[in-house]
Amino acid sequence: MFATESRPVLQGARLTTFELKTDGFDVTLLPDTAVGLAMQRGLVDGVIVGADRITKDGHVFNKVGTYQIATLAKKHHVPFYVAAPLSSFDFVTSWKKVKIEVRSEDEVRRIGEKQLAPDDILVFNPAFDITPPNLVNAIICEAGILRKPYAPKISKIGESIGQS
Repeated sequence: MFATESRPVLQGARLTTFELKTDGFDVTLLPDTAVGLAMQRGLVDGVIVGADRITKDGHVFNKVGTYQIATLAKKHHVPFYVAAPLSSFDFVTSWKKVKIEVRSEDEVRRIGEKQLAPDDILVFNPAFDITPPNLVNAIICEAGILRKPYAPKISKIGESIGQS
C-alpha cells in the first residue's frame, strides 16, 4: 500500500502513514511526484482518497494533488475511489460556487525553519483541488457505494436525510 506525502504540509507523510501503520497495514511512503511512475510500472491496482467536500453534482474537493492522481489513474486504467462520510457531502452547492483556499506562500518556501526558496519567489499554494466526477469510479459512504451518474444519487441521499 502506498501513501503519498501530500506536500506542502506533508499530511500523508506525517499522518496517513502513521494511521495505516498503526492499523497494521504495510505502507510505503511515495513522493507526490512519483505517482505516475508507480502507476506506469503497474505497482498500483487501485486508488482510494478521502474528500473534504463532495458537491451535489459529484465533484470532489480534496487535498491538492488529488486531481492529478485521478487523471493519472484514468490514463493507466487504475480504478479511482473516493471514501467519505456523509458529513463531507454538500447537497446544495454547485462545484462552480466553491472557492479554493490559497494558503501561505511560506508553506512552500520553507519547511519549518529551513529555507527552500528565496522569499521574493512568487508561490501559488492552493490547499485543495477539484476532481470531476468523470474521473471517479465510485464514491463510498455510509449510504452505500455510489456509481455514475452521481448527481441524482447524491440528491436522493440529501432528500432522505433532509439536506437538499
